[in-house]
Amino acid sequence: MDVRVIPKPLTKLMSTRLLQQTSFWSGLKSRLGWEALAFDIEADKAPAGDVLILVRQVGGGSTIAYSPFGPEKLPDSDRRGEYLAALSTELKTFLGPSCLFIRWDLPWISPYAEEEDSYDEDGYWRGPPETRLRELRMNWGVSDVGLRKAPTDILPPDTITLDLGGEEESILGRMRPKTRYNIGLSSRRGVRVREGSEKDLGTWQKLYDQTARRNGIVAHSPRYFESLLSMGRSDAGAGLLIAEKNGKPLAAMFLSSSADRATYLYGASSGEERNLMAPYALQWEAIKRARKKGCTSYDLFGIAPRPDPEHPLYGLYRFKSGFGGTLIHRQGAWDYPYDERGYGIYLANESAAQGFHL
Repeated sequence: MDVRVIPKPLTKLMSTRLLQQTSFWSGLKSRLGWEALAFDIEADKAPAGDVLILVRQVGGGSTIAYSPFGPEKLPDSDRRGEYLAALSTELKTFLGPSCLFIRWDLPWISPYAEEEDSYDEDGYWRGPPETRLRELRMNWGVSDVGLRKAPTDILPPDTITLDLGGEEESILGRMRPKTRYNIGLSSRRGVRVREGSEKDLGTWQKLYDQTARRNGIVAHSPRYFESLLSMGRSDAGAGLLIAEKNGKPLAAMFLSSSADRATYLYGASSGEERNLMAPYALQWEAIKRARKKGCTSYDLFGIAPRPDPEHPLYGLYRFKSGFGGTLIHRQGAWDYPYDERGYGIYLANESAAQGFHL
């Protein structure tokens, strides 16, 4: 496959519903120490969209490259590995000799999610096969280095998206009865949702730290959320919502939007007064705000791939699946090494980090 990349200004990234591939995201990550690069892609002499690449130092003069939910445009399903390998090779010139590898956190639907025998008798996804078989399939037709399944997915590969079309009653009607009930219950018990500002970041961080400990999530620093909120509320951006009763914060979330999609980007809740069902009020308000902004879909962003009580994100599955929607299984993160020895050392250090990144 013939692939070419052409550098372009970050401000010229195409409009996309993938927030992590926007100029907004490049600006956020630049504030946090990443170098952001943007490229137009040509595949077999035809335009193939653009892509945002983030680069950071990892010590010893080495760097790594990472594309969050990129590239967006999907090649023919049987040429995915060939396309990514050719794209990775082409980018090496721009990433320089110090780059150990590039990680693609793919937004593409897993090819196994499209196969009937990947689901059990109850219709639940069994998950992809073992890593060795996934790598064989991905690298079909790939010569030389080949792609490796990354040991961790930075962005959640499994999610639920809601259709925001129709009237509010239609959206409520697509939810489970218990979820609709809890939304009404929260309102009747006096939970109200308001927009937060920079002065509420301390409140957010307390709730977020509690939630991260409770669910085994790899927590972001306060600086991360300060940067996220201070970037403003442009067409692609994020804002803070807080659910409270009588001034007491019970739950909070960052609601993002890009193009016609809203995303439940980060969430947190208190372990106290859970009978008030504040997270349900928070999500319903987020849905209504997303609709007012013109969004037609809502990504609940991160669940267990099936209702497995042993999975660390099972609680999120139970909560989020109650809102209805379509369950999506993405392909996850894949690495293309440039320096085998350096890549191996990086993976050894990475494997020591536990928890989920959300």
